[in-house]
Amino acid sequence: MHRPTLEVADIFRAHGPTYRQTHQSHLNLSQLKVMSAIEQCRSAALGGHVLHCPHCAHDDIAYNSCRNRHCPKCQASAAQRWLEARQADLLPVEYFHVVFTLPVPLSALAYTNKVVMYRLLFDVAAETLRTIAADPKHLGARIGATLVLHTWGSSLTHHPRVHGIVPGGGLSMDGHRWISCKNKFLLPVEVLSSLFRRRFLEELFKAYHQQQLQFFGQFTVLADPVVFTEWLSPLWTCNWFVYAKAPFAGPKQVLRYLSRYTHRVAIANSRLRSMDEHGVTFDYKDYRVDGESRFKTMTLSSDEFMRRFLLHVLPNGFHRIRHYGILANTSHKENLARVRELLHVATVAVAEPEPVAGSNEPAQPTFTCRCCGAAMIVVGIVERQYVIRAPPQWRGQP
Repeated sequence: MHRPTLEVADIFRAHGPTYRQTHQSHLNLSQLKVMSAIEQCRSAALGGHVLHCPHCAHDDIAYNSCRNRHCPKCQASAAQRWLEARQADLLPVEYFHVVFTLPVPLSALAYTNKVVMYRLLFDVAAETLRTIAADPKHLGARIGATLVLHTWGSSLTHHPRVHGIVPGGGLSMDGHRWISCKNKFLLPVEVLSSLFRRRFLEELFKAYHQQQLQFFGQFTVLADPVVFTEWLSPLWTCNWFVYAKAPFAGPKQVLRYLSRYTHRVAIANSRLRSMDEHGVTFDYKDYRVDGESRFKTMTLSSDEFMRRFLLHVLPNGFHRIRHYGILANTSHKENLARVRELLHVATVAVAEPEPVAGSNEPAQPTFTCRCCGAAMIVVGIVERQYVIRAPPQWRGQP
C-alpha cells in the first residue's frame, strides 16, 4: 500500500518542537512520550534493516516502528496481530455491536479524571449488559462481551464511549444450556440505558465521596458537595445514548469490525488532506446531517490539531480493550469450550482476517521490493540513534 502523502508524524515533526515549548506546562509525561514516538516512528532515529532484492539487486532500508499504541502507522499492524490471536475465541453464533456513551457534561469531567471515569465507563457498561441479560424476562443467561474504549469524535473532540462485541446468547445459570437471542434481538436499549445511567451516577457519587475525583478550571466549584449534587441533577433524567446494532452476518464481519475498532487511534493518516500556512485540513463526518453531505473537511491550526490529538492519550498502563462475563480472561477458555460442547461444534470455522484498513505493513513476505515486488532479504542492521544526555546541572551554591 502506498504511503499517504501526509501523516500525523509529518505534523508533529514540523510543529511539535514549537508546541512543546509553548505548552510545556500543560503537557504530561504520557503526551510527551507519544509525541516523541510518533515523530521518530520509521525514521533513522529508531534504527532499522538494510534490505537487498536478489531478483533485481535493488537495495533499501526499512526503519523500525515505534509501536506506540497512539501511532496511526503502528496500530494497523498491531490490530492484525491481535485479530489472529483472537480468532480461536469466535463462536459460531450471531454477534451484536453495542455502544455506551457518556453525556457531554461527564465527557468534560472525564478528561481530567481519565482513570476513574474510563474505568467506570467500562465496568458499568459490562455490569449493565450482564445484569439485563441475566434477567429471565430478557435472556436469563450469562453472557460475554469484548469492550473497546474510544474517546474521540470525528473532529477529534473528547467524546468517550465504549464499543462492544457481544455474542448473541449466553450460558444458562446452571451452565447446562446455551440460550440464544431471539429474532435477531439482543437486549432492549431503553432498559440498558436506564440501568446504565443509574449505576454510573451511583458509582460516580461513590468515587466523589471517596475523593477520587479532581476538579480544575471551571469545575473547581464542584468540590462543594452541594454544587456537585445540583450539577449532576439533570443527568438523572436526560437520555443516555445506548445503541445496539443488528447482528453481524458471520465471523468474517465480526473480524472486519474488530479490525476497525480495536486498535483505532484518534485519526487515521488517510483522513489527512493538507498542511499549510492555514493549518491542517482533514476529513470528518458531521453526524447531525444525513446522506453524502455529512462528509466534510475541517481546517485547524497546527497547535489546535495537536492539542485535540493529544486529548486522547491514555494513562500509562490503562487497557482500552477488555473482556467480561464468559469472555473474561481468567475463565474464557473453559467457558468457550463449554459453549462449543453445548453447540456440538468441535472447532470454529473462521475466515482469514482481512488486511486492516490503513495498514502500511505488507503481508508475507515481510519485505517486498518496491521495484519488482520480489521478497527482499535482510543483509544488515541500522543501529538506532541514542541521544546522549548531559549530566544534571548543579543548582546549589559553589
